[in-house]
Amino acid sequence: MKKRIALLVGAALAAASLTASGGSKPAETTAAPATTAAATEAKTEAAKEETTAAAAEAEKFETAKVRVAYMPNMGSASLAVTARDKGFFEEMGLDVEMVEFQGGPAEIAAMASGDIDISQIGHGAHALCAEGEALIFQIDCTSLADAVIGNKDKGVSSIEELKGKTVAVTSGTSAEIILNLALQSVGISQDDVETVEMDANGIVSAMISGNVDACATWSPGTGTIMDALGDKGVMLANNQDYVDQVTFPSSFITTQKYADANHDILVRFARALQKAGDYRAENIDEVAKLVAKQCEVDESTMLACTGEGNWLTGEFVGEGLKDGTIKNYYENQQKVFIDGGRLKEAVDVNNYILFDIMQEAYDANHK
Repeated sequence: MKKRIALLVGAALAAASLTASGGSKPAETTAAPATTAAATEAKTEAAKEETTAAAAEAEKFETAKVRVAYMPNMGSASLAVTARDKGFFEEMGLDVEMVEFQGGPAEIAAMASGDIDISQIGHGAHALCAEGEALIFQIDCTSLADAVIGNKDKGVSSIEELKGKTVAVTSGTSAEIILNLALQSVGISQDDVETVEMDANGIVSAMISGNVDACATWSPGTGTIMDALGDKGVMLANNQDYVDQVTFPSSFITTQKYADANHDILVRFARALQKAGDYRAENIDEVAKLVAKQCEVDESTMLACTGEGNWLTGEFVGEGLKDGTIKNYYENQQKVFIDGGRLKEAVDVNNYILFDIMQEAYDANHK
């Protein structure tokens, strides 16, 4: 690079000498500035290369293996899959093993036993975090993926008609929250329906076979159910119906024990996620195809889910931490748990959310 700059500067001096010896004035005013600009550009490029090389040297990490739980849907899997497949985890020195689960409570149980290090959870499982069972260290997205679905042939075409009917649900999930909000909107509660505990896969099978009258679940299962039921299926309620009451954040979580011993790894993990968030927001269809491959479903299934989340970026995280938006999301979330009887009283979100991890990750990515 230095030889290139020297040659360029030499050419500039030669051009100036020829002009002074008898060249015309127009040649003097055009040749010299153009050559000087080239030399300046070369110097700038050299400086950039040196800065990039220095940054790369400074960003070398000792490889850490991390076991991460996710659920097979767009909202849960998309950020981690993006971070893995686009090299953001590798850039941070993280060797990530992704393990599939069917719900947030099961993921938290696996973390407690030491089988999993980090989990991605939906809205409903956040109540367990407020109760001290896990710590949130990175917001993912806000969900629009949950729904309550009825089967007209089973006598359910409205929320009111859920009374006395069998409703399949996974306890402690965001879909159960939507079910409770829907029931409350017409003056009834879960005590007025016969809830049947099932995991997400079981709910799909039960609805299609007609073994239950209705269900509360999330995508892509919701799409599979509606497609299978055809005209018999009716969407009774979803997140969008209650956006004026609550935001449904999804998050990455860990245990207190893991956080105490692995602060640096959590920051690196959050950095990778925030970078992945920027990529996901700009390339959501491509990401949907990556998630489809991970979850072993048709691409069309995940492409149909791209509108079921607000795909937050790293820049949003930075601004949201600064102006309090992210903190408000979690505080408002608690109100839903309290109103629904899931939590008895409010808990200081600082007790279970590691805002410092999010902030450190954002600051490190924006040096």
